[in-house]
Order: sequence, then structure tokens, then C-alpha cells
Amino acid sequence: MKKHAYDYLWIASALYLLLGFFNILFAWLGLLCFFIPLILSLTQGTKGYCNRYCGRGQLFALLGGRFGLSRKRDMPRWMTSKAFRYGFLVFFFVMFFQMLWSTYLVFAGAQDLRQVVTLLWTFKLPWHWAYHGTLVHPGVAQFAFGFYSVMLTSTILGLITMVLFKPRSWCVYCPMGTMTQLICKAKSR
Repeated sequence: MKKHAYDYLWIASALYLLLGFFNILFAWLGLLCFFIPLILSLTQGTKGYCNRYCGRGQLFALLGGRFGLSRKRDMPRWMTSKAFRYGFLVFFFVMFFQMLWSTYLVFAGAQDLRQVVTLLWTFKLPWHWAYHGTLVHPGVAQFAFGFYSVMLTSTILGLITMVLFKPRSWCVYCPMGTMTQLICKAKSR
């Protein structure tokens, strides 16, 4: 099978996590993983991003498939249900808007910058080494800390489900995949 350049987007996903570890402002690059799937699904009416270009899905396929880090078992039925997927999407939106609210408070001067990465929406990890102050407003950095938290948490959830189930199990309940699927369904009507 012929390899294409997009078959190596898993490198971009791994590099993103690594760069954010050293400089939190690289977290802004993760917005590409939000906007590109939405734009493709709106313009093309397909889940082409998920099926072909998602570097995170490729990374899980590589680790779980080629490197054998997956048990390759089916997910429990409740995890593949619409109720779980839509419930997780709603939960994800609540956490995302909470992150946006914290960013707004820093921009408004009502709250100081918190150099913390929140893992699994619960564990606050000090991440002060990744930001040393720059010419940008602290609100820009606050968004980066929050967004990196979202991206790192979703990657860890994907790794856990990759190990327990099939390599791309995260793709079943990924909020972006669920949103693009809803967009595609709406466009096909």
C-alpha cells in the first residue's frame, strides 16, 4: 500500500504534546485539530478528517496496532452507545467552556494567570516551567494552559481505551468525531 504524506500526521500529534510540555504557547496549534475537522465536515459533508488526517487516531493505531500495545478487544456496548457519545460531548463542552471562562477572567483582570495543567479535569499539575512570560497578554497563556489540559486529557483517555480495547477506540467517542458526525448527518438531510 502506497504511503502518503498525511499518513505521517501522527508525528505532528506527538510533536504537539512534546512542544507544549516545554512551551505552553504551542498549545494554540491544537486549534487546528478543532477547526480543520469542522471545516471539512461543513464543506464536504464527510468525516474525511477523522478517517484520513487525524494524527491522534493514527498515533493510537500505530501504538496499539504495529507496536501491539492494545488488547484489541471490542469496547463495551455502553461506550459505543449514542447516549455515552453525546453525553461525553456535552461533558466536553462544559469543560471547554469552563476553560474559556477562566481565560476570559484572566483577560478581564479578574483572575491571575494560573500556570497549571489540569489532567483528567481533576488533577492540577504545576506547569510553571513551560511559560516564563512573554510579550503576549497573560490571557493568551491562560488559554494555552487550558487548551493543553484538554488535549493532554483527551490523549490520555485515548491511550487508556487503546490499551484496554481496540487501537482506535478513542475515535468512537471522540468529541470532534461526534460533532463532525452530527454535521454530516445534518448536511445529508
